[in-house]
Amino acid sequence: MSRRESRAAAARGEKLITALDIGSWKVSALIAERGENGEMNVLGTGQRESRGVRRGYVADMASTELAVREAVEQAERIAGVNIEDVWVSFSAGGLVSNIASVEVELGGHRIDQEDIDQLLSAGRESIDPAGRMVLHAQPTLYTLDGLNGVTNPKGLHADKLGVDIHVVAADPSPVRNLDLCVRSAHLEVKAIVASPVATGMACLSDEERELGVALVELGAGVTNVSLFVGGLLVGLASIPIGAADITDDIASAFGTRRAQAERMKCFYGSATATPRDNHDMIEVALISAEEGQGEAPRITRAQLIAVIRQRVEQLFGEIGKALKDLGFTGPIGRQVVLTGGGAELKGIADYAQGLLGRSVRVGRPRGLTGLPDAHSGPAFATLAGLTRYAATDPLDLRSIDMTRDQTVVKANGSALISKLVTAFRTNL
Repeated sequence: MSRRESRAAAARGEKLITALDIGSWKVSALIAERGENGEMNVLGTGQRESRGVRRGYVADMASTELAVREAVEQAERIAGVNIEDVWVSFSAGGLVSNIASVEVELGGHRIDQEDIDQLLSAGRESIDPAGRMVLHAQPTLYTLDGLNGVTNPKGLHADKLGVDIHVVAADPSPVRNLDLCVRSAHLEVKAIVASPVATGMACLSDEERELGVALVELGAGVTNVSLFVGGLLVGLASIPIGAADITDDIASAFGTRRAQAERMKCFYGSATATPRDNHDMIEVALISAEEGQGEAPRITRAQLIAVIRQRVEQLFGEIGKALKDLGFTGPIGRQVVLTGGGAELKGIADYAQGLLGRSVRVGRPRGLTGLPDAHSGPAFATLAGLTRYAATDPLDLRSIDMTRDQTVVKANGSALISKLVTAFRTNL
């Protein structure tokens, strides 16, 4: 390769972003390239069955590593490139989201970049993860002498300059296992991103995040409920129930294999019932059936839906409790967005709307050009969101160098009290 070709390859490599979503049902990878106008063009995707992940946690390192290798290699073949680093999602339980607030004394002088840098450095020192591993520590809005909501304080005068820092942390061991698994596949980890942060970027509009919206990720093994307000993720809850539990219920109820149960769920399943369901018949391939034994037994679609509804009712009962605990109460009309593989179940939005008493829609990935139809459904929202998150190149306080000492004053309350959550619960 000539020097010019080498430089061209290196320049292209800097524009490439690879997202890796390691879930309980599938491991998927996506390679995208930044265009001249900032758009993200999908070059290749890959997917493999996930055999080593349980409820979002890596339970079998070797099986998960193999799935990661194969998914990434498939995406590389389609894209015609070799990648070295990836952005990885983390969706297991144990995630927490808070706002840390910090102020520095300025004495009334004009704010320059050095003052902002010192504030952010002080903010980094104020973060107390309480034994958890920090995944995100990002500055959001600034305050000038108590005035909230300042986006860029540079050039203004103030006696006190403050900043709210969005902190997302997780239990350390599962994150380390995920990191080790990816690195064992000979891939560098650019960052591990909390799944709700990434998925929100793919499925939610800026206005929804600003006004207040609940995002419900119906994964295979875990359902994450997250609350956005003021443009930030301000609350999280994790429910150890997912779409794979519906599949297992079908397999158990009708004595069929998981693969067949998944097919029945996808083709004939629904969260809502109609009178016609009592007449539509479905053949069931039994596990115990032997070749030439005769015709396969048949069930009505109503019987299948009854099994599905039982688990869906349990799941959305837990989702309703989580929303109440997060403070998502008040006037009817606030939005709930369903995403993840479980959101592909027919009638799920109508069912959720009736049960939760909220406006409900299904969130699909957007903002990417050339996304294959097979990867354009809600099951791939996290993957698309990871790509968009990486493209924004977000500032993280953990990467800021410490400078000279500054007088630091922590905001009223503990270091991790979310003022936005309080405002949401009391005013919205």
